[in-house]
Amino acid sequence: MKYAADFRQEARAALQGKWPLAILVGLVAAILGGATSGGPEFKINFTGGSLNANIQYAGQTIYSWGDGITPGLRAVLVGGAIYLILAAIVLGVLYFILGSVIEVGYARFNLNLTAGEKPPFETLFSYFPYWKTIAVTALLQAVYILLWTLLLIIPGIMASYSYAMTGYILAEHPELTAGEAIAQSKAMMAGNRWRLFCLQFSFIGWDILCALTLGIGNLALRPYRHAAEAAFYRELCGGTVPEDEEYSV
Repeated sequence: MKYAADFRQEARAALQGKWPLAILVGLVAAILGGATSGGPEFKINFTGGSLNANIQYAGQTIYSWGDGITPGLRAVLVGGAIYLILAAIVLGVLYFILGSVIEVGYARFNLNLTAGEKPPFETLFSYFPYWKTIAVTALLQAVYILLWTLLLIIPGIMASYSYAMTGYILAEHPELTAGEAIAQSKAMMAGNRWRLFCLQFSFIGWDILCALTLGIGNLALRPYRHAAEAAFYRELCGGTVPEDEEYSV
């Protein structure tokens, strides 16, 4: 049985000579919501009786204005709040779908990378023909995890690990239904959730170093981490998904 250090070693070997491409693909995936990164958000807040507007990215305010808003502009903003909310909902749905598809494409990229290939940049966008299945799968995962989290935090965390391989499974078998992909991930992760946690935790030192670089180090850490997780998936299933078996969600 392989350990975290083994998966990291496989990731480094897979990335050798391909770091520039992997960094670029990882960055684009993060921006489009297909890696662990949030998209830009527009927020309007009422604080202390005054109106403040902010543009945030990844939880950080990148532009803010409030005290300088004139009464006329304030009335326009308040009056148009409903349209902003509707627009935010529509954009949120589109971004969710885009991110879900890109996530599977990024999983495919890393699977090819760990197979010794040099996948093209276009791999990131190769799953748009399956966007309906992928979006439904991502939505079901979110609902299941939310429901488990409402019971207790620990079951919610365990559920998130149970479904962690879903993107990789869809990357290899996009013809599966949402329920089948999620169920197979759950079956695959039975007894392996702790191993995935240990792999992710083994990057804690790199996370600290990235924090010291104000997040710039994540450009290199992101492909390293995802390549290691792809190697983990390959070790679990040998590069194939179990077929002709029944699993429960």
